[in-house]
Amino acid sequence: MDQNSAGRWLNRTVGGVGLTSALGDFCYETTTALLPGFLAVLGLPAAILGLLEGIADAVASFTKMVSGYIADKLGHRKLLVLVGYGLTPIGQVFIALAWGWPLLFFGRIVSWFGKGLRGPLRDAIVAQAISPGTRGRAFGFHRAMDTLGAVLGPLLGVALLGWAQTLEWADPSGPFRTVFWLSLIPGVLAVLAFLTLVKDPGHSPNPALKFWVGLRDLPLRFKRYLGAVGLFGIGDFSHTLLILAATHLLTPSMGVIQAAQTAGMLYVLRNVTQVGASYPIGMLADRSGAMPVLVIGYVLGVSTALSMAAAFWFSADGIVVLGGVFVLAGLYMAVQEALEAVVTASMISRDRLGMGYGALGTVNGTAKFVSSSLVGVLWTAVSPVFGFGLAALLMAAGTVSLLRLR
Repeated sequence: MDQNSAGRWLNRTVGGVGLTSALGDFCYETTTALLPGFLAVLGLPAAILGLLEGIADAVASFTKMVSGYIADKLGHRKLLVLVGYGLTPIGQVFIALAWGWPLLFFGRIVSWFGKGLRGPLRDAIVAQAISPGTRGRAFGFHRAMDTLGAVLGPLLGVALLGWAQTLEWADPSGPFRTVFWLSLIPGVLAVLAFLTLVKDPGHSPNPALKFWVGLRDLPLRFKRYLGAVGLFGIGDFSHTLLILAATHLLTPSMGVIQAAQTAGMLYVLRNVTQVGASYPIGMLADRSGAMPVLVIGYVLGVSTALSMAAAFWFSADGIVVLGGVFVLAGLYMAVQEALEAVVTASMISRDRLGMGYGALGTVNGTAKFVSSSLVGVLWTAVSPVFGFGLAALLMAAGTVSLLRLR
């Protein structure tokens, strides 16, 4: 990478990765927004959704660690990223065909395996395509584009669900399946965009690199940072549970289909908030430091979980109240997704970026498996107030750990 390309952060690679991420999120976030409603018409409980999302996140997390190691060892990343993006629409096919939890699990795991395969390698490509002083802006732009697809996908998905509902169906799941099939189109376009636009800056292969030795040699401060991230992550449940929560709270007054559509629109609001906040947050981090801004983001995460617990406690079914919860969720996700990667890049050498991002992804994914499963099971076995309240407590503990690291 030459000095000119380093100074110009919005280059072809960063732009290409952003476009690819937008298309990829357009594909699978459409399904994410409608999945709780789909489970509702199939008669599956909240515990299934929590376990489904948790297991999928766990698969993605361990895949991230292995893919990062392979990339650092061989010095090649682009092919693995392409395979990762290709697996997402394949997983969507199985979800569209599902009539019960087995195919739903399999489809979600295939999609999330692809997500895990591509995530750390794509981030390493972005980190090497720009200078250290512009990482906040580059990753903020990438997360904004990533979330733009998560805005447009569910938005169009909700509109298509409304259209499909006007047709005659022998089964109430028919409108959902129609939207899932149409979501494959942007998934295929994502593969083509990455193939044609992105150039991997690359690095020298390290065939002698050993997996456990590489993990052991990661900097001590980075390991402490991963501990704080993991503790926060144990409370950081999948936001499909927020969609399900809104669906449950709105169903008594709206009915399940309209409640599912409204909850999907609230998820769009969350994603719009994230799109609007990501780049300004990246600029703020470049000027003020990524770590203090990340702490603020973690505090917003605690507020999100507490707010949803309160919504269930008071049986809140107002759009404004629930919309506020989703806005908080969008703000903290904008900070978390952009700046965890920036902090990682500041602690890891260039020849270990793959393993560093892989370790970050593994910690986050493992924690999300615990969190999503825990909140879903506690929701079903005890109450949603208890599930979201415990999540807030764990996220607060992670925030305190991050403060101590500073």
